[in-house]
Amino acid sequence: MQEERSQSPELKNTAPAPDWAVSSLEKIALAGLQEQKSSRRWSIVFKSLTFIYLFFLLMMLLGWVGQNKAASTAHTALIDIAGVIEAGGQVNADAVISSLNDAYDNKGTKGIILRINSPGGSPVQAGIINDEIHRQRKLHPEIPVYAVVEDICASGGYYIAVAADKIFVDKASIVGSIGVLMDGYGFTELMKKVGVERRLLTAGANKGMLDPFSPVNPKQKAFAQTMLDQIHQQFIDVVREGRGSRLKENEETFSGLFWNGEESIKLGLADAQGSAEFVAREVIKESEIVDFTYQETVVDRFAKRLGASMGQALGTHVQSLIPTLR
Repeated sequence: MQEERSQSPELKNTAPAPDWAVSSLEKIALAGLQEQKSSRRWSIVFKSLTFIYLFFLLMMLLGWVGQNKAASTAHTALIDIAGVIEAGGQVNADAVISSLNDAYDNKGTKGIILRINSPGGSPVQAGIINDEIHRQRKLHPEIPVYAVVEDICASGGYYIAVAADKIFVDKASIVGSIGVLMDGYGFTELMKKVGVERRLLTAGANKGMLDPFSPVNPKQKAFAQTMLDQIHQQFIDVVREGRGSRLKENEETFSGLFWNGEESIKLGLADAQGSAEFVAREVIKESEIVDFTYQETVVDRFAKRLGASMGQALGTHVQSLIPTLR
């Protein structure tokens, strides 16, 4: 009897747990598993959404989506020419020509507006754009091209504008500056004062032409002036061809002066006042405007920066000698 009594407490300790406790433990374990599964599912959903968002963002950056250039209904095509005109710059021939091709290839295009806000730049880039506009106008005589000036259309910007059928301005726009310049500095007198000697070695008598640390060579200066005069005459010829009998020439027309929009109309440099919206609505008769301006992608920017770095590695002296229309 004593053995039985001594064992009874042990028997009590090893007694099976009540059914409600087992059931509760099972429910807690099952709830934990379900929560883990739910957490994994939401994690997969959020990761998938993040991937889709990043992929869509990448496509936008690369220029694969998001550009409104597929309009097939009747519209006015808009191409912005804003900024300095230069190879690899804000405005360059490749970008503008790409925009023109897109606009002309679209069946809904009824007219093209070149919205210009540029102080000028490279005569080469401006000339290429001018030639392309003339070529496209001959291929598509039914699609008019109008230049609309905003704040400024000077020098190289005007070089482009004269290729259009008509030029519209605001009364306060700056128009003109038909000239060419080549600028630089001379430090020879300063070098004498501080006792610095220039040691320039060249292979070729004119290789160091217009070097800012060497005295001016009259023969080289005359050569550069002749080149500027030739480019200036090319500019004059382009303006006369583009404006024709509308141009009212005087002794200041090609001197490099510029005028406000109201005065430019009187001089025949422009045709009338009007904004892009006005020209689309009242002249082209298609108020819906579709922007065909070339949009630079991330890849383009990387390539441009790489090219600029290589250009700097080759030296900047030759670049300083490039004539500009501004």
